[in-house]
Amino acid sequence: MEAIDDTPASPSDGDTIGDVIARRYNRRDFVKGALGVTAATALFGPAALAAPKTACVAESEPGAFTPPSFAFDEIEAGADDNHHVAEGYDALVLLSWGDHLGKPKEDAPFEPLKQSGSEQRERFGYNNDYIAYFPIDGSSEHGLLCVNHEYAEATHMFPGVETLKDDKNRDSVDDDMVDVEMAALGVSVVEIKKLDGKWTVVYGSPLNRRITANEPMALDGPVANDEKALKRLRTKDDPDGRNLRGTVANCAGGKTPWGTYLAAEENFHYLFWTEKKDANGDPHIEGDHSDYPANYRRYQVPKRGTPWGRKYPRFNVDEEPNEPNRFGWIVEIDPYDKHSKPVKHTALGRFFHEGAETVLSKKNKAVVFTGDDAKSEYVYRFVSDGTYVDDASKKAENMKLLSAGTLSVARFNDDGTGEWVALTPQNCGGDRQSGDGWFCSQADILIDARLAADQVEATKMDRPEDVQPNEKTGRVYVMLTNNVERNASTVNRANPRANNRFGHVIEIIPDDADFGANRFTWDILVRCGDPDRVELGAYWNAATSKNSWFVSPDNATVDCQGRLWIATDQGRYWQQTMHADGLYALETHGIRRGTPRMFFRVPVGAELCGPCFTPDGETLFVAVQHPGADGMKGYCDGRTDSKFDCSKEASFDNPATRWPDFQENMPPRPSVVAITRTGGGKIGG
Repeated sequence: MEAIDDTPASPSDGDTIGDVIARRYNRRDFVKGALGVTAATALFGPAALAAPKTACVAESEPGAFTPPSFAFDEIEAGADDNHHVAEGYDALVLLSWGDHLGKPKEDAPFEPLKQSGSEQRERFGYNNDYIAYFPIDGSSEHGLLCVNHEYAEATHMFPGVETLKDDKNRDSVDDDMVDVEMAALGVSVVEIKKLDGKWTVVYGSPLNRRITANEPMALDGPVANDEKALKRLRTKDDPDGRNLRGTVANCAGGKTPWGTYLAAEENFHYLFWTEKKDANGDPHIEGDHSDYPANYRRYQVPKRGTPWGRKYPRFNVDEEPNEPNRFGWIVEIDPYDKHSKPVKHTALGRFFHEGAETVLSKKNKAVVFTGDDAKSEYVYRFVSDGTYVDDASKKAENMKLLSAGTLSVARFNDDGTGEWVALTPQNCGGDRQSGDGWFCSQADILIDARLAADQVEATKMDRPEDVQPNEKTGRVYVMLTNNVERNASTVNRANPRANNRFGHVIEIIPDDADFGANRFTWDILVRCGDPDRVELGAYWNAATSKNSWFVSPDNATVDCQGRLWIATDQGRYWQQTMHADGLYALETHGIRRGTPRMFFRVPVGAELCGPCFTPDGETLFVAVQHPGADGMKGYCDGRTDSKFDCSKEASFDNPATRWPDFQENMPPRPSVVAITRTGGGKIGG
């Protein structure tokens, strides 16, 4: 999500994470942490180019495990119109927007001037984000890639669309384009195989699948079982309320221990239209569209970011005021069964989900961590009522684990402790117009999880992105990407900076290294930004180089050796750092703790999403989203495409790069890249 578009919707007076930080840490704490290690602790040796194949590190009890350090030479920070990877590694563009999933490229070339909705349904979607790899027969060289597609970008998908900032320009997106956009979102399931050391798509595989904004979806959990709550999901096309259509705005996701894919619905509010406006010309929502106006306010519905609602009434809240309540959920998909119906799990709550990373507690309960990606929103955790059974024949039973459980929200205390506060029915009969204390059922809480979290005074965070558990160490890492709305009066404990444009990473240590524990301790791992600019208050290991510091942490993953990797998304603010986004390896233990190094850099105007490893750790998949799109106006240097008019924003007609094809007839295309080590071996050393 663009930071500039992220309008805070939280009215809660509860402590922000920044309020908590300053009360616990003083300047001496930060200086000791950041400068108590000399630059000599870097000890960076040259990366071996052809390390022998070895098994991943042996299993050990969580809490007692220390990951090995990284061993590769970092790349240089900068910005240009191509991608870059660390020396000794190969980066292959595997899948791009518009690639046909049934036929090889030479038999079904992508023709961007001849797009249609029906054709797009057969092709790889737009703006790839989260990636998950599912082995076939346990193989790290043959499997399924599940990739979600977050949002459409008409300005870069079609000619003649310069901006979507006003109604006149939205009119340039015609009905045919709307159909293409709806078909380009959702999820792609693609069979891939490594042949002669090179990954390739298995075109025409019976497992290849596109799930779009029109796909039939099932609904389960407390909302599906509550007739009163179901009234809030019923529409003209679905008077029952349980037969949903489509998944959209999927940002990050998760993979379950039983082999299913979780897609996280995030900024669904952008898709909803209204013809009603206030005196300022903004969408008018106060009481006119719904009998729950507090719901609309907290979810910023309708945003009028796309004109879908002009063609399809279900995306027009004037016609279908309940349709927004059918989005904002976690969606479970079985990639191995092409004919299975995706399920929206209401037990995990409704908000702007960023991720759904899933692990097991010590009691074998399914535990799902997820952030609500907006300023001053919350970090959530779900713990299943049922118990996971490690038996492939019990997959159907395991797939019910996300149907019932406890949704909690994080509260961070001043003393470095914290707790997960369960969201349960309370204060029935309050003011529905304001959203103050009217939760009569668990279903109400889940539909309006943000309002429920406000009631328990959870800690407001600086745009929680991925919440990444590390099964080997028992720790959890929270990506907090930025919060430019913070001011000097609210800075304190875990966000000590006003106008926090650069973000930070928090480390959570659950009691007894048990992801199901209700209490934890926490600390700041790094505060992002340029460490040479003292006024920014960045906090890194002293060994951090000029190329390795980063800003706006977004997605994250842990490799098979228990090491943390972080992807960044600066949005249009990258011109302030002059560093394109990328993937960073971040040390979490020992004398190198808090030391990053840059492994992969995306083309200018792109963000890096969805880092994902094969089980053996020898292939890393990354998603390059919206190449050449973010903040390109004024970028007049470092380009190989001299035809870009840098006095204007980039678009289909004015591309800032033509990555990855670099062909005159092809616009920039979001793509998945497969990275392997030259000669074989673990990624990262």
